[in-house]
Amino acid sequence: MSPTRRAAVLGSPIAHSLSPVLHRAAYDELGLTGWEYGRHEVDEAGLPGFIGKLGPEWAGLSLTMPLKRAVIPLLDEITGTAASVEAVNTVVFTADGRRIGDNTDIPGMLAALRERGVERVERASVLGAGATASSALAALSRICTGEVTAYVRSAARADEMRGWGERLGVAVRTAAWEDAAEAFTAPLTVATTPAGTTDALAAAVPDRPGTLFDVLYEPWPTALATAWADRGGAVVGGLDLLVHQAVLQVEQMTGRSPAPLAAMRRAGETALAAR
Repeated sequence: MSPTRRAAVLGSPIAHSLSPVLHRAAYDELGLTGWEYGRHEVDEAGLPGFIGKLGPEWAGLSLTMPLKRAVIPLLDEITGTAASVEAVNTVVFTADGRRIGDNTDIPGMLAALRERGVERVERASVLGAGATASSALAALSRICTGEVTAYVRSAARADEMRGWGERLGVAVRTAAWEDAAEAFTAPLTVATTPAGTTDALAAAVPDRPGTLFDVLYEPWPTALATAWADRGGAVVGGLDLLVHQAVLQVEQMTGRSPAPLAAMRRAGETALAAR
C-alpha cells in the first residue's frame, strides 16, 4: 500500500544520516501509520529535478550538505531564521503547493543548550568557521551578551566569521587556530569542526571547564568531549542537536506537536550503538 504522506532527507553523501531513524521513531510514537520517511542521495546538480518531480503526497524534506544553500532559489519563501545564515535544512510543502524553507539547526542548538541549563552566557568561543559555525553564531546572537571568539585557520575564514558577526549582530573576535586552547576559558565553547580536528586539544581542557557543545555525533564521544566530562564540565553532543532540530522538523511537516523527543533520542542512541 502506498503511503499517504512522504518525507525524506537529501544530501551527498547521505548513507550515514540518522534522520530516517529519528523521524520514523516519531511517526511510530505519534501513530502516523500512513507516513514514510526515506533517504536519497542527491547532489546540487540533481536537486532541481528531484524537487520538481515530487507529487502532492510529499509533506517535507530534510536537507544536509551540500544542499542547504543550493535549495534556496527553488523555494517560494524562506523564514527569517533561514535567511539570517543563508541556509535551509527544512522544506515544508503546503496544501496549496508552496515550498517553504526554514532552518531548524539554530533553534535546535538553543533547545539543546537550554536542556543543559545554558540560557545565557557572558562570552563564548567557536572552533571552526564553516556552515555550522555560522549557525552557531546565529544561536549565540540570542544568548551571548558579550564577545564571541572564533578560532580559525586562515585570514579568509577570519574575514568570513567577522562578516557573519556583523550580519547577525554578534561581536566577533577572531584568533588563530594555534591558540585554540584559549577557547576553553569561556563559559561556553562550541566545536564545529570535522572528526579528529580537536583531538589534539583534549589535553588542554582546564580543571572545572564550562560547557562544551561538540556538534559531532559520530564518532562519539570525541577525545575533547571525553576530556571535558572527565574534568567535570557539561557536554552537549551532536546527537542532542540532531534530535532537537528533527523534533522541529517533525512538528512542521506533520502538524503534530509536541514531537516525541525522548523516543527520538532513544532511537538515535540505539542506532549509533549498533554501528
